Amino acid sequence: MLCRYETQSCFLLAFLAVTAFFISDAQGQVSPPTRLRYNVVSPDSVQISWKAPKGQFTGYKLLVTPSSGGKTNQLILQNTATKAIIQGLIPDQTYALQIIAFSEDKESKPAQGQFRIKDIERRKETSKSKVKDPEKTNASKPAPEGSLFTCKTPAIADIVILVDGSWSIGRFNFRLVRLFLENLVSAFNVGSEKTRVGLAQYSGDPRIEWHLNAYGTKDAVLDAVRNLPYKGGNTLTGLALTYILENSFKPEAGARPGVSKIGILITDGKSQDDVIPPAKNLRDAGIELFAIGVKNADINELKEIASEPDSTHVYNVADFNFMNTIVEGLTRTVCSRVEEQEKEIKGTIVASPGAPSDLVTSEVSARGFRVSWTHAPGSVEKYRVVYYPTRGGQPEEVVVDGSLSTAVLKNLMSLTEYQIAVFAIYPNAASEGLRGTETTLALPMASDLQLYDVSQSSMRAKWNGVPGATGYMILYAPLTEGLAADEKEIKIGEASTDLELDGLSPNTEYTITVYAMFGEEASDPLTGQETTLPLSPPTNLKFSDVGHNSAKLTWDSASKNVNGYRIMYVKTDGTETNEVEVGRVSTHTLQSLAPLTEYTAAIFSLYDEGQSEPLTGSFTTKRVPAPQHLEIDEASTDSFRVSWKPTSSDIAFYRLAWIPLDGGESEEVVINGDTDSHVIEGLLPNTEYEVSLLAVFDDETESEAVAILGATFARTTPIPTTVTTTSTTTSKPTTAVFRTGIRNLVIDDETTSSLRVVWDISDYNVQQFRVTYLTAKGDRAEEAVRMVMVPGRQNTLLLQPLLSDTEYKVTITPIYSDGEGVSVSAPGKTLPLSAPRNLRISDEWYNRLRISWDAPPSPTMGYRIVYKPINIPGPALETFVGDDINTILILNLFSGTEYNVKVFASYSTGFSDALTGVAKTLDLGVTDLDSYQVRMTSLCAQWQLHRHATAYRVVIESLVDGKKREVNLGGGTPRHCFFELIPGTEYKISVHTQLQEIEGPAVSIMETTLPLPTQPPTTPSTPPPPPTIPPAKEVCKAAKADLAFLVDGSWSIGDDNFNKIISFLYSTVGALDKIGPDGTQVAIIQFSDDPRTEFKLNAYKTKETLLEAIQRIAYKGGNTKTGKAIKHAREVLFTGEAGMRRGIPKVLVVITDGRSQDDVNKVSREMQLDGFTFFAIGIADADYSELVNIGSKPSERHVFFVDDFDAFTKIEDELVTFVCETASATCPLVIKDGNNFAGFKMMEMFGLVEKEFSAVEGVSMEPGTFNVYPCYRLHKDALVSQPTKYLHPEGLPSDYTITFLFRILPDTPQEPFALWEILNEGYEPLVGVILDNGGKTLTFFNYDYKGDFQTVTFEGPEIRKIFYGSFHKLHVVISKTTAKIVIDCKEVGEKTINAAGNISSDGIEVLGRMVRSRGPRDNSAPLQLQMFDIVCATSWANRDKCCELPGLRDEENCPALPHACSCSEASKGPLGPPGPPGGPGVRGAKGHRGDPGPKGPDGPRGEIGVPGPQGPPGPQGPSGLSIQGLPGPPGEKGEKGDLGFPGLQGVPGASGSPGRDGAQGQRGLPGKDGPTGPQGPPGPMGIPGAPGVPGVTGSQGPQGDVGAPGPPGAKGERGERGDLQSQAMVRAVARQVCEQLIQGHMARYNSILNQIPSQSVSTRTIAGPPGEPGRPGAPGPQGEQGSPGMQGFPGSPGQPGRPGERGLPGEKGEKGNPGVGTQGPRGPPGSTGPPGESRTGSPGPPGSPGPRGPAGHTGPPGLQGPSGPPGYCDPSSCAGYGMGGGYGEPTDQDIPVVQLPHNSYQIYDPEDLYDGEQQPYVVHGSYPLPSPYSQSSYPSPHLAQPEFTPVREEMEAVELRSPGISRFTRKIAKRSLKTPVRKRANGNTPSQ
Repeated sequence: MLCRYETQSCFLLAFLAVTAFFISDAQGQVSPPTRLRYNVVSPDSVQISWKAPKGQFTGYKLLVTPSSGGKTNQLILQNTATKAIIQGLIPDQTYALQIIAFSEDKESKPAQGQFRIKDIERRKETSKSKVKDPEKTNASKPAPEGSLFTCKTPAIADIVILVDGSWSIGRFNFRLVRLFLENLVSAFNVGSEKTRVGLAQYSGDPRIEWHLNAYGTKDAVLDAVRNLPYKGGNTLTGLALTYILENSFKPEAGARPGVSKIGILITDGKSQDDVIPPAKNLRDAGIELFAIGVKNADINELKEIASEPDSTHVYNVADFNFMNTIVEGLTRTVCSRVEEQEKEIKGTIVASPGAPSDLVTSEVSARGFRVSWTHAPGSVEKYRVVYYPTRGGQPEEVVVDGSLSTAVLKNLMSLTEYQIAVFAIYPNAASEGLRGTETTLALPMASDLQLYDVSQSSMRAKWNGVPGATGYMILYAPLTEGLAADEKEIKIGEASTDLELDGLSPNTEYTITVYAMFGEEASDPLTGQETTLPLSPPTNLKFSDVGHNSAKLTWDSASKNVNGYRIMYVKTDGTETNEVEVGRVSTHTLQSLAPLTEYTAAIFSLYDEGQSEPLTGSFTTKRVPAPQHLEIDEASTDSFRVSWKPTSSDIAFYRLAWIPLDGGESEEVVINGDTDSHVIEGLLPNTEYEVSLLAVFDDETESEAVAILGATFARTTPIPTTVTTTSTTTSKPTTAVFRTGIRNLVIDDETTSSLRVVWDISDYNVQQFRVTYLTAKGDRAEEAVRMVMVPGRQNTLLLQPLLSDTEYKVTITPIYSDGEGVSVSAPGKTLPLSAPRNLRISDEWYNRLRISWDAPPSPTMGYRIVYKPINIPGPALETFVGDDINTILILNLFSGTEYNVKVFASYSTGFSDALTGVAKTLDLGVTDLDSYQVRMTSLCAQWQLHRHATAYRVVIESLVDGKKREVNLGGGTPRHCFFELIPGTEYKISVHTQLQEIEGPAVSIMETTLPLPTQPPTTPSTPPPPPTIPPAKEVCKAAKADLAFLVDGSWSIGDDNFNKIISFLYSTVGALDKIGPDGTQVAIIQFSDDPRTEFKLNAYKTKETLLEAIQRIAYKGGNTKTGKAIKHAREVLFTGEAGMRRGIPKVLVVITDGRSQDDVNKVSREMQLDGFTFFAIGIADADYSELVNIGSKPSERHVFFVDDFDAFTKIEDELVTFVCETASATCPLVIKDGNNFAGFKMMEMFGLVEKEFSAVEGVSMEPGTFNVYPCYRLHKDALVSQPTKYLHPEGLPSDYTITFLFRILPDTPQEPFALWEILNEGYEPLVGVILDNGGKTLTFFNYDYKGDFQTVTFEGPEIRKIFYGSFHKLHVVISKTTAKIVIDCKEVGEKTINAAGNISSDGIEVLGRMVRSRGPRDNSAPLQLQMFDIVCATSWANRDKCCELPGLRDEENCPALPHACSCSEASKGPLGPPGPPGGPGVRGAKGHRGDPGPKGPDGPRGEIGVPGPQGPPGPQGPSGLSIQGLPGPPGEKGEKGDLGFPGLQGVPGASGSPGRDGAQGQRGLPGKDGPTGPQGPPGPMGIPGAPGVPGVTGSQGPQGDVGAPGPPGAKGERGERGDLQSQAMVRAVARQVCEQLIQGHMARYNSILNQIPSQSVSTRTIAGPPGEPGRPGAPGPQGEQGSPGMQGFPGSPGQPGRPGERGLPGEKGEKGNPGVGTQGPRGPPGSTGPPGESRTGSPGPPGSPGPRGPAGHTGPPGLQGPSGPPGYCDPSSCAGYGMGGGYGEPTDQDIPVVQLPHNSYQIYDPEDLYDGEQQPYVVHGSYPLPSPYSQSSYPSPHLAQPEFTPVREEMEAVELRSPGISRFTRKIAKRSLKTPVRKRANGNTPSQ
């Protein structure tokens, strides 16, 4: 910059004109300038002029110094300058001026002076009154009048000036642009009826400053020029040129018909978009273009823009100071061209070109419409129809012949308004456009979705179809939290509108979405929801045979699909839980239960899908039964018998005890359990005993003791009897009476407050019974209080009221008339106050829920329900219900609130314990509430719609002053914006969801509006460290990559801005989740002149330490060498030592603010080809085209541009999203043949590339379908394999295409082999493609998503041809529903399959593996393989053109072959005379290249030449104003929110802009290889013949005499017709193009061409079916001795280096947290984006032929090379058809010997295949099969559809098996997964 800011003034010294150039012969001292003069040109500018000195000198030094002090400003001027303008002066300030002339080593004396602006003006005013100044100067003019050229022509013109207003110009330079425009406008006679001037300014987007008809006078235009505002922005010149064509040069803008049209472009830099088509369109419209470049403008680009000739239409000056030097030349040229154009217009055009009229659109559909118009008058050559979306997009066009008046616009976006313009193209002009608009229709959608036949695991869906749809896509996913990500997709044809969805989870709500597909575009969705049925529980649970320790359960079966039942039974008090599973039964007996215990039982039905809800019930076991009918009889004086009746058969024994009632010791006896009586002896006479009996059972439980009273008799005493007459004394015994009137005392019907007493009356002489009862802990003093008298005939009594849960002893005594009988006692216990059981919550809604419970065993008076909110404050509420109620609906609850619920049973004696539980109402609130578009005075909020919402109430509250605003929105509105807010204020946004009269709680967020802008700090500041570690973003949870940042640290950044870069790195890396070997590894390089590694990939294992290291990075400084930094990253960062991992995506992010000073294209392109993904971020002055070259494709996803360092936040989210998607993609993004695709380059992964194949054992390289394409021969048993974890670590995608280009060889066995397959760690096949060379079939197999093995086999004529020995291209297209086979770009079959399950990554992938094993080792088939790719798309086969196959190659549509050559010119004839020039004709088809004609006149400007070598970098300039980048996409992309419930279908909105394709993740590089052996010298590549079995080398015998030739043998029958690539066809194609070249040499190639007769002629046609093989002819006589045998089979490569040690396996990463929210339907795929910007314009008139260049010097003749194979030659390329190791045997002189390294293949001894372990072979048909067959290693197949086994003729006893249907067990014997190779030493068999 020439401007310096000072405290007093700012000077800008600018050159005005170059007026003189003097050359003097004087030598010696330099003379000083003279005649120093001053002239005021504006209030703050003075023009200095002087007279140049005589003699030679180099230039001038101009020194200006303020007289009041201050810095002297110096400017060096050229020796041709005699004037300069000094600007920015203070009128009152005096300045000292010195001008010094200088040469290389000498200076003149200064010409000195001083001036002040006011003094100069005062002198000027004084001189005006005395003498009239002939050169009067207007101070407001940029230069004195009379010094500029003035256009005097009467011709008029419409001139539009297009001014670059980008940031690179700067505000001070823009003042010079205004000065230039003033001088330019002043030169013309401007007026409304004279020359009109319009002006547009552009940067990132153009704008009209004023139209042609805006101003009617020159003064008005000049005033507008002086007030022209500076715009600022990027440099998009092409867009601006299109803009002025469509907006400035039209009648409504002031353009006049029949008037010259002039366009003048002023720019200072290279455009960031394409300028060629827009400039051509302007010139075609008759507008003459002038281009003025300043400073950094691209001269070649200016020439592309301007009209011809360049010498008068292109101007380029080195600086803005020099712009006024070109004003005169420019105005003179424009003036003369206006005159010439007026003559041309008046001489050739009577009236302006007529435009078409009456624009009509019709046939409007969703994808296009027809445009019609009325013809324009005159001879119209063509019509050009331009159309583009109104909302923005690249214009496209259709050109039709001038005889047509209609065109159909196709491939449009649905529901989009398009702008249409129709131009009539005349021979020398174009009309104005006929304009209109039309809107395409919305794609019709399916309707009336019905979901029916719902079961536990399936449902059916049907809908009304859509006419014209190409198919339907159905998405369905569960809405249950945790399962929402399990979305499935089905695509069906247009004929199906009804299908079954199976494999569903029971009792799960699903959302089903149907899209009508129209090609790749989808209609609006049709959505429905349905819930699958729950698994059926059992029914009708009953309990029977309930004993004291067992109970029998019976139930009704749930379903015929039930597998069994699970029975859980638990004690009601919860102390013990048991579980048992039973089969498909309906009854079960529970054993080992506790007596008198309540149990709750639950029965679950067990299904394959899980278990059902339980069926519950409860029962109470009985008390242990006591013995009954205890009696005492057979009493005597010392004994009595006790008897009883047993109550159970499982009594182990009885315990009988007795004790005297009047005191004494108790005695006891144990009695066997099968006894029912016992005699107790040894008792005391006349004694009453209490006898008790209890039973002990087998499970050691004891019954209650049963007691009875008994007594022995007294001893007998004599009683005297007196008789009056005689006296006789006799003895009579007296017996004590023992009376028991009671038996079987039982206490039952226990309640909480009563007991029932029942007994049997055994003696009816009893008059009363006395019943006494007391608590077991009481005493007899209470008996009087607790006694009841019962009549003698009553045997039952209800005791009440009693205490609950209390044990009582009840005694009954019979009362006789003469006393009491024996008392009987028994215990009893009242029931506790039991609580209700089994609390259940159901019918939850937003303001209500239902609770239910089971009644307790005790009778209740009712229930008390208490409920209270848990998570919010609120009172406890309660209610009462009767004893017959066990369910209640609770209303008026809060939504989304948990409640503590308690249920108490009410008894007469109080309340039971509480049955408690927690219930929750549904949440009536939105989810994912977030803010966006936060500005200073506005902000917006968005949320996920609530599925049942009818309205929303949104409230915004200022947290500063508490002011609130609210708005009510409809239930389908997911967002709202608030305006007129206060900057820098924190607000609370709350959303209340409403459902009719219910309103849910507020969901709130806080957001702060942006503050008012503040001035940036003047001193560099260090950003404060963030207080916490940033959380990982959801999109980065699965990311796993090696990520490197390359940060520009050059001087142009500065300390302050470098800190902003560090903050950007901090937040970007902070968005990652797991850091380290199990997640993402991060490295950073800072570069300037030299790159500096800040840290490597394996430096940090945690996010905390990584972020700390980022903050410690110091600013480097220097120049900008981006290419060197990228190369440094490849050589230093991405190595095994630095932590690079194999199979992991490798991502580089380059951040720079300027153009690199070295080459970046080559190294970035090489790394992209190696699988690296590049992201490029440019700031301010970065070169956008360079960023595009660095970044991966597509650029929209990989290239970012920001205006300054404060704008990083605008791209941060999008960058993080794209980087993390790249790092977590299943399919990496790879480059092949210049195209990007998501998939896998399998040839590279297997090492089958030119640089690596020598290290693969058993592989050699040979020519492929063309000599320039290599292919690789996999020799017998090469068994090429790689671990799956290195090829497909994330498995295979759901849809993909497998592509092979291969050839079956003569020695390929007839048995089936897998062209490619994936094996698991047990060497069992998972997926693959099988070829059966004998059966001529192709089979694809895999496991479906259910885990079932499935195969599909294809056969037929098109399949059989791949086995005939030619190269063929095979596409196997796998989708979720079908497997399709495409051979040689022709579809030959399609079959239905199920969606595939994923594969294991623990196994290996193998090429050519035999299906059946020969012995314990695995074998592989020999074949040739040229191409093997897996593309993650199903459309790849449709786009392929099979350009690699000679028979299908179309030179016009296929890319040129590598290393193409041209035909010989030997056959060209003499040159003909030049013909007369013809008029422009209709463009014909592409013709052949003609002979060069004689030299014609100079042709049009040629293409831009190759850029010259880069100059040395200039000195670092001060930081300038930044260049604004390309306009970003509309709006800022936020993080992806969780999908919510689908809302109601709204009115279709306008279609969005086309979505961009998502980039796939990158495959990592292979791991570190071991060192390789020394490389041998490369030999010439020949065409090896088929390998023969080497014989034993004998000694060479003497040369025999030449014998006479024998007679020829009989001619054999016609052989089998070859396939497309027959040698006859090859030779015929070659003959058509280069017949004379080939004809003379045909004899020497006969051996290569398989002895095809020379007279045979073939045309390129589709091959017919193969003919029968010819019979062998009779053998001829013995021929002469042959020459020495051909070179032996090539040797193996050099000894491979030892493999590197295998690294330790990484730790398994933790499982990520599940996402929150439920999933809605997936959006439809984005519509196809518009084609690229480049498009063909309407053809212009042909230019004159250019001059022919001189012939080049003839070089010396080269050495004679070896003869190559026959070539295929055409005008665009010349390449040989490779035989690929054909079946012929060429002679030694025809094929150069290729000496390969030793042991590159394996020759097996014939005995080696049939060793001792080999089973004998039984011949079946044409090839041997092992017998007996070993066990199949392939599971039983699940056939996707019926298949038919082919029956081959002449094979009656042959057993046919489809390959893949029956596979045979084998293992890769003792082979390491790291290097699955086979080695042989000394010809021995490898040890097993």
